[in-house]
Amino acid sequence: MTTSQHTPAESGQRRVTLYRNGSVYTAADPFASALLVDDGVVAWVGSEQAASSIADSSMEIVDLQGALVAPGFVDSHIHLTETGIALSGLQLGAVKSAAGLLDAVAERASLGHAVILGHGWDDSTWHNRELPTPEQLERAAAGRPLYLARIDVHSALVSPSLAAAAGLHGLDGYSGGAVVTKAAHTAARRFTRNLPEAQRAGFQERALQEAASQGYVALAEMAAPGISSPEDLRMAMSRNNGPITGPEVLGYWAELAASEEQAGNLLASLGVPVRGLAGDLNIDGSLGSRTAALRTDYADAAGHRGSLYLSVDEAATHLAICSLLGIQGGFHVIGDAGLDLALEALDRAAAEVGESRVRAAGHRFEHVEMADEAAVKRLAHYSVSVSAQPAFDALWGGPGALYEQRLGERSRALNPFAAFYSAGVPIAFGSDSPVTPLRPWSSVRACVEHHNPREQISARAAFLGHTRAGYRAARYSDPMAGQLVPGAPASFAVWDVEELMVQVSDGRVQSWSTDPRARTPLLPALDTGSDPVCLQTVRAGVEIYSSGDLRKP
Repeated sequence: MTTSQHTPAESGQRRVTLYRNGSVYTAADPFASALLVDDGVVAWVGSEQAASSIADSSMEIVDLQGALVAPGFVDSHIHLTETGIALSGLQLGAVKSAAGLLDAVAERASLGHAVILGHGWDDSTWHNRELPTPEQLERAAAGRPLYLARIDVHSALVSPSLAAAAGLHGLDGYSGGAVVTKAAHTAARRFTRNLPEAQRAGFQERALQEAASQGYVALAEMAAPGISSPEDLRMAMSRNNGPITGPEVLGYWAELAASEEQAGNLLASLGVPVRGLAGDLNIDGSLGSRTAALRTDYADAAGHRGSLYLSVDEAATHLAICSLLGIQGGFHVIGDAGLDLALEALDRAAAEVGESRVRAAGHRFEHVEMADEAAVKRLAHYSVSVSAQPAFDALWGGPGALYEQRLGERSRALNPFAAFYSAGVPIAFGSDSPVTPLRPWSSVRACVEHHNPREQISARAAFLGHTRAGYRAARYSDPMAGQLVPGAPASFAVWDVEELMVQVSDGRVQSWSTDPRARTPLLPALDTGSDPVCLQTVRAGVEIYSSGDLRKP
């Protein structure tokens, strides 16, 4: 793929780029093969024949040679610093036993790190699910403090050295064993994140580069006191200032509002414009760590129903105050009992400040994995957006997988994407990175191939949930964002694809079609065994990633 020779635009000079000889995913023209970008804005989309008539020597001309240009992805739930740490640390996703985990730790310890950090172990995939003992972890780490986050990051394995250094003794969630949850887990993670500013900035940059290389143009950063610091949030948000170098950061801060005055002071103290007091303000925990709050017992832990971290009164007050301030409020909520609490809080907030104010605030709930029909209707009634993670189902939704282990037959009803869409619940998708990787096409595929056929959605709906809907869920100011039509921001990715198709989720009809009569924009075939490869990512007309292949002669 080649480009014409051109002179780089001087400062302040208008820059026009014509992409041609490919495929453009746009509602403006389902057969479009060319795209014109003028100073960061989509100026035109159309046919190859029309592109020939408008091309001139003042433009940079990019020959796509069949590549796909599509709106850039928006990740609706990410943790930048944590993602950078996970990418740089000990990655344990492939470990399948306690022995394998200990071997990985010992190898890492041999490199001489003062503190050993790891992420991604998932005992639900192990044949023998017995975890290592504190003594085994201490030996493998050669006496160094050790923190290994479970894949859901709601619990971790820690060595006795770390437990002592972080002051875990006596905290809720620490019993002297290797696993920490609740307050003990928060304290352990906070201890390991007490890092120099330059190092934390480096982790954020690593995460942003990874996101750009996967076609993301915007990321909803879910900062929270138990996860990161206000300084981390300010650092992430400061990247939106000055020249464009990476994806846009859409910032949230998850701290409870107790009064209008306190909330106003809190927002002012952050020093950066956040989109709401929402995100990982935890009502409950996770299914993997058995801390998600359930109505009935866990299938594999009789008498255990998880944890609730907020009261109905606290949650209702928070939503009422956010509604009065006209900002988004919201929570992390996974279990059905947790969602019951959140919905009761909505009812109480509406009774206090009025339903119209609650709806107008555009509140958002994260995850919402266990929602029955009645709950879905109530979410729709209050215009609550759901920020969900399709990769959760791909990882844990199949027969014998984690959801079934924890919930039995209840697992089939998890992540009801089709039900949300049918009821009119706004839904946006993300990764919760580092919980799942920044792989957007795999996430789209997870929607199409949901383990419960009744909850499968089309690739087109899933793609919308990963792009334009991400901006909408964040109440983004530009209504044109997330699409490639004239007047919209030129924020997109270029993909090397094997085949383009129309893909639907209903197995009773033809699932793969290239019939032009449908006049439906085509997306990459997702049954090829591999994801499309990102060649270039552009945000507001500025290249933030290039593989180099787009400009090969």
